[in-house]
Amino acid sequence: MNENDLDAASRPFSSPALRGSSAAPAAPAPRPPRLHLLALNPTDSVTEGFLPAAARLGLAVTLLTDQPEAHERAYGRREGQEGRGEREEREEREEGGAAPHPFPALDIVPCDVRDYAEVISRIAADGPRPRAVFTNSDHLQAQAALAAQYFGLPGKDWRAALRTKNKAELRRALAAAGPDVADPVWSAELATGQDPATLAGLDAPYPCVLKPREGVASEDVVLVADADELVRRCAEIRERRPGAALVVEEFLDGELRTLETLGDGRTLHVLGAFRTELSPPPHFIEERLHLLPAPPPQPHTDQVLAQLRALGVGFGVCHTEYVVQGDRARLIEVNYRAIGDQCDLVLAELLGIPLFEYILRTHMGEPLPDDLGARTDGRVRMEYVMADRAGRLASAPPAGVTERDGVRLDYRPLRGIGEEHPLHRTNRDFLGVLRATGTDQARIDAAVARFLAAHRWEIV
Repeated sequence: MNENDLDAASRPFSSPALRGSSAAPAAPAPRPPRLHLLALNPTDSVTEGFLPAAARLGLAVTLLTDQPEAHERAYGRREGQEGRGEREEREEREEGGAAPHPFPALDIVPCDVRDYAEVISRIAADGPRPRAVFTNSDHLQAQAALAAQYFGLPGKDWRAALRTKNKAELRRALAAAGPDVADPVWSAELATGQDPATLAGLDAPYPCVLKPREGVASEDVVLVADADELVRRCAEIRERRPGAALVVEEFLDGELRTLETLGDGRTLHVLGAFRTELSPPPHFIEERLHLLPAPPPQPHTDQVLAQLRALGVGFGVCHTEYVVQGDRARLIEVNYRAIGDQCDLVLAELLGIPLFEYILRTHMGEPLPDDLGARTDGRVRMEYVMADRAGRLASAPPAGVTERDGVRLDYRPLRGIGEEHPLHRTNRDFLGVLRATGTDQARIDAAVARFLAAHRWEIV
């Protein structure tokens, strides 16, 4: 983490004219163009990806967030305020050889970022017209899009942002596009405040999937076997999320893949694709991902792209999940932001392109090159070490980077020694992530197996 006074970089230096000097005072330095970035909690994508990219582009950043103290801690700006886990993770990364990330001139501004009107008001009060408005948060895409539109800046269509975030609306939009674009997927919606008992009479194709309508990270996503379990699970989720809108969907069984895209409204590039392995049902936790060889397999890629066009997706970065059923690609969900859990950081490294700069440049109105110049020989396996029970983490390996036989292993702890957590059955159960990269998949898999066999994670 950067412990410097980052705000000082945005203040023009000046000194009083010497007494008796006839020299004119120096003109203040021109203000750098400013990016307004919307965020909830701190994420690796922002800390290690977008903020350093903004610095390289010469942008100052106003970070609007409803969790300012968390961001102050994450960027090392509140002396003595790091939690034990945060401090140990930072020290382990430094000992493991992780290079510090250069940050831009940064102002962290408290804001109710879920309220687009408040976001617009805060940006307007910040001074000159912003250069760009951007977010990588699932929850804030529509708000950022509306703010960009208000200030006449490039951005995503707010309707597409809402359409992809709202899983019931996504299903309606794909159904309206017709069977030539997307295979129909059975779904039903339990509206905000609606009694779960109303779902008992559904003619659902059991087993089916229950999920929050605007959920993320597989939280409260569960496979249900029959109508009784559906009603019971709805009631359980409502205890944790009072009044939440829910969606019941056909269970799409098959190999889970992703498609990563980047567009400027004119050109839509396919960055890559991953194959995802999940935990056994009834929950859906990502355990590992493998980068598929480039170019991504057909005909599924073209089908996914057609469905994205039907949803209005084509500006900026997007992470789409789909299931392969024969020669058909059936969409699970569309996340109108970069793939997370450090996959975006690895993807940028493997492709050998300034991915995060490209993403920000699209929001600054700059066209993407027709050819990104990406490498195609890289392979990666993302292995997530998960807690299998609630409790305190008593022992775990430290952060570290090793290279052997053409494979680079980069292990990052995600939970500090001594931390105690419940079992969430989501990616919040991750204890650490192992990033294994190279050009030979068999060597990568063997290196991961050796690492996992040589280390222990103990929860008491």
